[in-house]
Amino acid sequence: MAGKKGDGPGGWTIQAKLQVYLWLGLTKHKKHFLKGLPKGYDSSIEIRNAEKLQSAPPSFIRYSEKQVFELRCHMYQARSLIGSDSSGLSDPFARVLFSDQSQTTQVIDETLSPTWDEMLLFNDVLVYGNKEDIREDPPIIVVEIFDQDKVGKSEFIGRTIARPHVKFSDEPYCKPEFPPSLEWYDIFRGSEQAGELLATFELLQLSESDEKGAVPDLPKPKENVWRSDRGPILPVPAVIRPTLSKYRIEVLFWGLRELKRVHLMTVDRPRVDIECAGHVLQSSIILNYKKNPNFSTPVKHFDVELPDQEMYCPPLTIRVMDCRSFGRFTLVGTHVINSLQKYVFRPLTKKESNMSRYSSNQMLMVQTDDVIIDIDGASPMAPKETLIILDFGGKQKKDQKTEANKKKKNQTEEENIDDDEENKDWWTRYFASYEAMIKEKSQVTTDSVSSLGAVNGDANVLSDDGAEELSLKETRKVEKEIQRLENQHQPPQQQKRTLKGTSTAVRLAQRLSPKSHRKLMTDESLIKIYSCELENVIDFGGFKEWLHSFELYRGKRTGDELEDQNRIVGVFKGSLKVYKTPLPKDIQDPYLNITDPQAGLFQGLPSNEPIHVLVRVYIVKATDLHPADLNGKADPYIVINLGSKKTNDKENYISKQLNPVFGKCFEFEATFPQDSLLNVQIYDWDLLGSDDLIGETKIDLENRFYSRHRPTCGLAQKYATSGPNQWRDPLKPTQILAKLCKDLKLDGPYIMHNRIRIGGKAFTFQADGDTDAEKLHEEHMALAVLHRWHEIPRAEYKLVPEHVETRPLYHPDKPGIEQGKLEMWVDMFAMDMPLPKPPTDISPRKPNSYELRVIIWNTDDVVLEDDAFFTGEKMSDIYVKGWLKGPEDTQCTDIHYR
Repeated sequence: MAGKKGDGPGGWTIQAKLQVYLWLGLTKHKKHFLKGLPKGYDSSIEIRNAEKLQSAPPSFIRYSEKQVFELRCHMYQARSLIGSDSSGLSDPFARVLFSDQSQTTQVIDETLSPTWDEMLLFNDVLVYGNKEDIREDPPIIVVEIFDQDKVGKSEFIGRTIARPHVKFSDEPYCKPEFPPSLEWYDIFRGSEQAGELLATFELLQLSESDEKGAVPDLPKPKENVWRSDRGPILPVPAVIRPTLSKYRIEVLFWGLRELKRVHLMTVDRPRVDIECAGHVLQSSIILNYKKNPNFSTPVKHFDVELPDQEMYCPPLTIRVMDCRSFGRFTLVGTHVINSLQKYVFRPLTKKESNMSRYSSNQMLMVQTDDVIIDIDGASPMAPKETLIILDFGGKQKKDQKTEANKKKKNQTEEENIDDDEENKDWWTRYFASYEAMIKEKSQVTTDSVSSLGAVNGDANVLSDDGAEELSLKETRKVEKEIQRLENQHQPPQQQKRTLKGTSTAVRLAQRLSPKSHRKLMTDESLIKIYSCELENVIDFGGFKEWLHSFELYRGKRTGDELEDQNRIVGVFKGSLKVYKTPLPKDIQDPYLNITDPQAGLFQGLPSNEPIHVLVRVYIVKATDLHPADLNGKADPYIVINLGSKKTNDKENYISKQLNPVFGKCFEFEATFPQDSLLNVQIYDWDLLGSDDLIGETKIDLENRFYSRHRPTCGLAQKYATSGPNQWRDPLKPTQILAKLCKDLKLDGPYIMHNRIRIGGKAFTFQADGDTDAEKLHEEHMALAVLHRWHEIPRAEYKLVPEHVETRPLYHPDKPGIEQGKLEMWVDMFAMDMPLPKPPTDISPRKPNSYELRVIIWNTDDVVLEDDAFFTGEKMSDIYVKGWLKGPEDTQCTDIHYR
């Protein structure tokens, strides 16, 4: 009961407890008002007459049946509690309310995941009613969690309600019901979830003859732990507590980012503490955070006893402390990992890996167009070597043409001006890639509908393949007709010109699909366009294969999304590996370069010393921007922040446009880790007053730079030394392939004529007979292998292709509400490597000036609305009017009278 304090935080706690039985119903149903009460009360005269309409209900009820129980509350731990102190932590303890008694646990200082491991004992609890009612509807237990404050009353964190497991004296204490398992209970503060409690409750009936024999013996009290108000503290019995095993938690301390001030003072010498199951691991101290925010000793570990059951695993707390002068330590922020499951490493030995791969190859058959698995008996092979024959240049066998078809195709290419090499640019590839993406999505939808129709037996659901073939045939027919009309054209002296042939050509030209002009764009020139952020692509896993970002929080949690966003005071960069010790000697993991398992899992990682990087940010265009002006438009321009460096493109704002095409490249020389966060902002230009922020997107470049997926510079589909498809990476495909093999300690690459072998995997290429120099041939082969890097044993991850990603824009004051989308990509090159070629030109196409001449040769079937005065003949004084841009651009001919 809230009492005088009423609603709100003051009324969250229970001020008093009152058990009331309330029945509300019609007078004619009065005879049913006692059915909700527990059975076991005496049937007095008042109760028997209470069913009559005129009689009053009994003033009291006397129970003759009552049971004596003992309540055992096994309070093990809690997690994800609300931080109630200014530091963002709490000093939690639990209070259990049952019947007319209450007890509290011990206080655990400065944590959001306390482990009490305590059994609270309620003796001689009297419960009224018979056994059947108590078993079906056991009395409820209320558990409240508080934060103990040194000054003032304890602050309420949350409450949960539980029901005990009931055992009577005539029942055995044995499985499967006893001993009960620990359960997670949700803790709520009002309507907001305030954490979880891991506990279980036993309501054991005491035997009148032998009380000690009716219930199991109590566990031995904890040593050196004593409470003055209650005596020794009893732990949770061993049969109920989780079974523990020895685990090792290996921590990668990489660095700290974006730390805010604490008590108006900057953080200069931070340290990270990792706490789990009562054990604490401290990192080395960063001596000068501004100069280098990375740790000097990146890898440490500690051993701890953890439950074998996943649901019982305790949370892990990351605390960042600032080591100040005179031995003072100030808490900067915390991060709580509720579940360690995603960080548990289950070793896979080489033998198990080979067996799984062998079984998958035997059971899985994949049919593709450009991959042919063949065993060449004449070729010398290793016992486990696999040959995969690829068509050279990426062409499919079914698309190979004869010499006559090639000549015919070349003639068509020469006639198509839009696809001429001189007119091709980056936007040609972009539009072709965009159309290919739309076609791919529609094809997936069509295939799903077709398969659904096949399953349901619906003959009306057809595949789109036949329609595609028909449209191509119709296109060729129209092209032939236009060609015939053009061949029939003669000078005016030899043939009288009419509009019949011209109108036919125009009518047929309109039937041509707009996509037919780009059919000649091969797959090797396409760019992968992602409709989401690159981190959200499933194949790349957010670039968190070994480096994660943990946001640090400080202050009380309010439940308001915007307010809680302001609680973020920094980011800890690192990683965790949890595994049973000792590790097997022959473990194999595609993301970990492990040579000696006893030396830990974080081996072969790059140095975390500062590195100079050349960053190129390509902004293609923005779509669906939120209007910022009264006319429903915006005048957007770009602002880019990379660490301490800033670029403002205000002078080149685009007027009155919600879908601006920027086509710009911005180049920075950055130093990681100081300049690792890229912030791209879109502002609205205003003539008067300050410019308004439309939206922004943030990219963690450091995670991308060190990722094994190699998103620093996307791999093109084709290796070209010139043209719009020119190779952008300073390393050639053969050099990239050699570096990847060296990093993973793979045997190879061995490049031979039309063949590359890496370890036990061999790639054989089919030569098309018109290849260039052998060195260029090697680059093509190496690039094809890089695109199939995930098929190589011990690699098994995909590399990022040449791409354009689509990132949503958000406003800091409106979290979660999208303000538009931005198409862009980022290239990064280490300054200690060979410098790359000049940036790719993605500037928008400039319109060309043309003069349009329209000749009105004749008119036909004109409706005559006037009558001649004398003859009555139908006539009209006609003229032709037309415009291109709009009615304000009107031009008209002279008037043709009568």
